[in-house]
Amino acid sequence: MAGDPNLSDQERKELASLILNSRPVPQRYRASLFEDALETELIWPGKVTDVDRTVLPFQSIEHIDEPRSETVVQPSLFSMNQETGRQAGGWTNKLIWGDNKLILSSLAYGPMRQAVDAAGGLKLVYIDPPFNVDSDFDMEIQVGEGDVKATKEASVVETAAFRDTWGKGRDSYAVMISDRIKLIYSLLDASGVLVIHSGFQVNHLIRSIAEEVFGEENVVDEIIWAYGSASGGRAAGNKVIKVHEYLLVCAKDRRGMTYNKQYTPYSEKYLKDWFRFTDEDGRIYRRRARDKGADGETKWEKQYLDESPGVALTSVWTDIQQVYADPRAYIAGSLSELTWQYPTQKPEALLERVIKAYSNEGDLVADFFAGSGTTLAVAEKLNRKWIGADLGRFAIHTSRKRLISIQRLKAKQHEPYRAFEILNLGAYERQFFAGIDMDLPPRERAAASELHQSQYLSTVLEAYEAEPASQFEVFQGLKGAAGVYIGRIDAHISQAEVLAALAAAQRYGLARVDILGFEFEMGITPAMADEARQNGIALTLRLIPNEVFDRRAIAKKEVKFLDVAYLEVKPIYGKNRSVAIQLEDFSVFYSQEDADVVANSMKNGSERIVVDSGQVIRIQKSKSGTIRREQLTTEWAEWIDYWAVDFDYESQKEIIQLTENGVAQDLWTGRFIFENQWQDFRTRDDRTIKTLSEAHVYGQPGQYSIAIKVVDIFGIDTTKVIKVQVK
Repeated sequence: MAGDPNLSDQERKELASLILNSRPVPQRYRASLFEDALETELIWPGKVTDVDRTVLPFQSIEHIDEPRSETVVQPSLFSMNQETGRQAGGWTNKLIWGDNKLILSSLAYGPMRQAVDAAGGLKLVYIDPPFNVDSDFDMEIQVGEGDVKATKEASVVETAAFRDTWGKGRDSYAVMISDRIKLIYSLLDASGVLVIHSGFQVNHLIRSIAEEVFGEENVVDEIIWAYGSASGGRAAGNKVIKVHEYLLVCAKDRRGMTYNKQYTPYSEKYLKDWFRFTDEDGRIYRRRARDKGADGETKWEKQYLDESPGVALTSVWTDIQQVYADPRAYIAGSLSELTWQYPTQKPEALLERVIKAYSNEGDLVADFFAGSGTTLAVAEKLNRKWIGADLGRFAIHTSRKRLISIQRLKAKQHEPYRAFEILNLGAYERQFFAGIDMDLPPRERAAASELHQSQYLSTVLEAYEAEPASQFEVFQGLKGAAGVYIGRIDAHISQAEVLAALAAAQRYGLARVDILGFEFEMGITPAMADEARQNGIALTLRLIPNEVFDRRAIAKKEVKFLDVAYLEVKPIYGKNRSVAIQLEDFSVFYSQEDADVVANSMKNGSERIVVDSGQVIRIQKSKSGTIRREQLTTEWAEWIDYWAVDFDYESQKEIIQLTENGVAQDLWTGRFIFENQWQDFRTRDDRTIKTLSEAHVYGQPGQYSIAIKVVDIFGIDTTKVIKVQVK
């Protein structure tokens, strides 16, 4: 340092003072402090060089497989259970709900990495991360069969994640995308490719980060998707009209990457100018001049049109429209599609081209910002294995319906397809958010969970706007006249806990009990609330949202505790040991806005549609200020968007893998996997839904547990388990 001619005496003194006082040294001195030659590097506040290696076990929520006949399955894919017509063994596609950073690190460094490698390794990842700081994640949804529509607001989890992404502008975005690119790099196969979709707002930043992670030589292409060339652009005030976005292609190692050359059809002008000849068989061809022969005559070569693939693909794609421009947009020979009315949805034609170019049939591809599931849908159609992940519950629900639709279509066409499962990180993700070190062995992690329990209870009470109540044996808090019972961070609330809370309320003379939990044991029914009411106690069951771990959301009082929906069903017994399920009632108490507050804040002469206390309400305020309310929902079935039945619920245990001392161990969680054996759901084009399932025939008499899962129009699940006696 003393010999560096670029440092002044004053700078040397400043550096010495900083070092002696253990203060950070400004970045501008790096070149002077280190001997090694430095490459160009992007620096931002919060940048770290380490890769997050947090490993959480995946929990299976649902297993979905449309039964198929033996004529559908190719033996090279997997074996099939001949009795049920469902997949048995082999890779199962995965749709994962949760924070994609935790999902990526758990895939890259956890036990599931073995399954990924056994499936051939991850060959292609396509991601379309948010790149617009003004993005609006609210969406319009349809209610029931009529024309009633409501706005589904983004969850606080989604908006909090968006705040984390853009909270400090480019710096926080750089932290978010850098973490995920590093993890994807770790997870990719040696021949794998990452394709990042972005806009002009962040493309330059993403490219710099990608070059750091993959190496400049392995950022192989920057593709311009010029959708405006085909469909026009959007007005942009005093700016030029934006008509393009970017696809950045990064290879783990460009020398071994997969690339299948793609072609676009010849233009009419090109065909007219060049393919001008027809042979005696009627085949159209063009002539190509070759070297002259010994006689000096030009030799001609024929290139037949029916043997020509087209024009080799360039780095500017102008033939694929945006979904909003044409809901059924496609290119010649591509897969047709419908819009799933999801924000930022990309056309299937775009993903078809990417997947065909950078992977082969049977390869494993992934999308960790899955949205409505376009990447997964196209991968399924093109016979690829897949992994999808998203933070939004509604995104997972939309993808589930879309993928089941493809399974049904393939089954009808006698084409092969794989089962898929819905996973999350469940209680383990909540432990991570609560600050528990997930690298601890299970016993130590349980002890740490106990230590964090007090802080956890305080946080939930604050979010619920309740007061601590240490004077009660059972209840942790009071909210008005209600005793508040909070379930553990890493377990569901059991029926025994509910009964204990009700008994305590009677002892203490409380007229109301609010029970808060992340999950409730299957089988808690409206009858419990009815029995409590007969004893003079109002019982309310509410779900704790993950937003309770966001201090900003608590401070702004944005955390919403949703009432647990109540579901009534009845088994219908038939001949030959058959049972069907009849939906009887579905009670929802979901609220997005208080109708009275909205009405008072509206301007005269305006109209709003709100969701309040489980009803969709149209509020109209006349020019004179008169308020008129109209309830648009009239039937309980209008709230049901999807429902499914597992006719033998306790047949499949939920097994998770935990790694201790480097050894993977299987552990039964005490729960069972929901095997989706029958389902019905609404689509954009068919708004009807059945309330009676198809009958299931049991092979043997006996007692069986049947699980019924209902998903409402906002994507929230409610499950109920009943017992049936089959004779």
